Amino acid sequence: MNAANKITMSRIFLSIVILFILLFPWHQIGVEIPTYIVNGSMTIDLRYVIAGVLFIIASITDFIDGKVARKYNMVTDFGKMIDAISDKLLTNTLIVVLAAENMVHPVIAVIIIGRDIIVDSIKMLIGNKGKAVAAISVAKYKTASLMVGLTLKLFYDLPFSLISIRISDYLLILASVLAILSGAKYYMMAREYIIDK
Repeated sequence: MNAANKITMSRIFLSIVILFILLFPWHQIGVEIPTYIVNGSMTIDLRYVIAGVLFIIASITDFIDGKVARKYNMVTDFGKMIDAISDKLLTNTLIVVLAAENMVHPVIAVIIIGRDIIVDSIKMLIGNKGKAVAAISVAKYKTASLMVGLTLKLFYDLPFSLISIRISDYLLILASVLAILSGAKYYMMAREYIIDK
């Protein structure tokens, strides 16, 4: 367990903490989570703000662990595997929770998660054949749009929502479009290894 892997594992821990904060029935144990009224009409639930702060920290670790692994020659198969798992655990579980709370449209959740299942299956299949598909820029832009969109969603799109602009919705729609495009590109890149001749 090198330093890069420990950073990655911290992202898994933060993902679990975020889910716990958002899903635990606090009222059943007598804990009242504060809510605040902003601009006279917007109700802010402190749970989402706390989750947003933790999500930002977890997202930063996604950038740091790869840098550390490459700089200090700590790249391992375990690290690659746990990095992929931690990324999906962080974003996909959160998007499901937000969809259940009607904060994210279910279609977006289905596209993002469905694409990840397909792409990960493609990578696993060609990996078993001793080949690999390199990361593509479209996928990186998808991830960036998704993470920023989810962050803004947790912060109720403040300050943009004060002027009735929901930037998070546009970013999540963009992430969905990029998810479809990157999924199609991954398939085209790996098609020769997928289809038996």
